[in-house]
Amino acid sequence: MNPISPTRRGTPLRYAALTAGATGVLLLASCATPPPPTASLQAAQLAISTAEQAEAGRYAPGEMAEARIKLASANSAVSDKNMVQAQQLAEQASAEAQLAAARTADVKANAVNDEMKRSTTTLYQETQRKSGDQP
Repeated sequence: MNPISPTRRGTPLRYAALTAGATGVLLLASCATPPPPTASLQAAQLAISTAEQAEAGRYAPGEMAEARIKLASANSAVSDKNMVQAQQLAEQASAEAQLAAARTADVKANAVNDEMKRSTTTLYQETQRKSGDQP
């Protein structure tokens, strides 16, 4: 009888086959293209639309142009199957659009503040003038 039992006879080959199979799966997984960053692309488009509705194109045209360029580049990266770059560009486009919306809100708030100051000054002057007319 053979001193090596039948269960131990194929062990090295079995380990080699498992190792080769696991290596093959890892190689295929590393080559697989991640899915398109659909949620990030949609978020960027929504951020741009929201900024446009707030008139950011008028008050923050540079940021809006940059947001649109980055979104277009993100879509191109998806077409080129470069999903990591597409994700990054979509997030940058969203950030640029949000910045444009924030700058627009700031400009509008400052305009309202300036108008309130002018109105207050006018009202104060009228009060002073009226109180000076009475004995």
